[in-house]
Amino acid sequence: MTNLTVTPLVTLPVRPVTTALEWVSYGFSALSLLCVLKFGLIVSLFSGLLIYALTHVLAGFINAKTNSKQARSIAVFLLLLIITMIVSGSVFWAIAFFKSDAGSMSTLLQKMLDILEQSRRQLPSWLVDYLPQGIDELKIIATDWIGRHIAEAKSLGQDVGHITVQWLLGTAIGAMVAFQKNTATFIPRPLVLALSQRVANLDWVFQKAVFAQLYITLINTAFTALYLLILLPMLSITLPLTKTLIVLTFFAGLIPVAGNIVSNTAVLLVGLSVSLPVALGSLLFMVVIHKLEYFLNAKIIGAQIKTKAWEMLCAILLIEAIFGLPGVVAAPVFYAYLKKELMDKSLV
Repeated sequence: MTNLTVTPLVTLPVRPVTTALEWVSYGFSALSLLCVLKFGLIVSLFSGLLIYALTHVLAGFINAKTNSKQARSIAVFLLLLIITMIVSGSVFWAIAFFKSDAGSMSTLLQKMLDILEQSRRQLPSWLVDYLPQGIDELKIIATDWIGRHIAEAKSLGQDVGHITVQWLLGTAIGAMVAFQKNTATFIPRPLVLALSQRVANLDWVFQKAVFAQLYITLINTAFTALYLLILLPMLSITLPLTKTLIVLTFFAGLIPVAGNIVSNTAVLLVGLSVSLPVALGSLLFMVVIHKLEYFLNAKIIGAQIKTKAWEMLCAILLIEAIFGLPGVVAAPVFYAYLKKELMDKSLV
């Protein structure tokens, strides 16, 4: 008789065995990430991961140049010094701005009146009657609006303070963890090792997402500069504060979602100071660019972690539907982390 050898059509990879300690670390990791979304701790998590990642990159650069054994400690010190200088400079700038004429309420109302006067020439006659007629009417409207939204204003102030505290605490925790990694002398136990691997995977994914966001921001800033410096001048239109808008677009774009809102609002207001059609055209351009950014974001981050764009978009839609705006910010990183863990176990 002839012996027949059957060759399997598909060779399945041998999956690593998952120990009980690893299952515990997976459960703890999933619970922690859910709590981050549920209790609004995304700012603390991302600021901690960012300072940790920057410490790693800066320490590698310092070590390559100086061959110092304390490269990580030096990196932590330099980053904290830079953050302190930025925060202090921002506080002093804000105080000086609001004490100056440019930050006074009367100057702000006068600028708003100038914008309204420019818009009055562009709007239809039936709509002009609904616009404020002078600075006194603007003051009345502003006072009435503040009175009706005083609760929201207080809530906004509390939210800003809450986010600032989260950012500072997250930064401090990230710096402390990075510093402890340089000075730790104890031998970690098995569960600590398993949890450390989960954190290492999350840190790896976060670094990929950060550099992808930087790349997206550069592209977004380039399109904005193209619009402000080339397209509008070709139409004999010149917006004031063009360079400031480009710089603002870059730095605001580093903040997912919320940064786009800030830069779009600034471009819209400056366009409105020229004419209503320019403002509407600027708004249309920015909306199109930033809607395309969702697909670009999914494509770039997906290429970094071997994830298709449609997978990332589905994750963004799902997590946003469950957790709201924080879900949009967290979705790319959290889904990429899940994909990384599954890939390490040869499950996908």
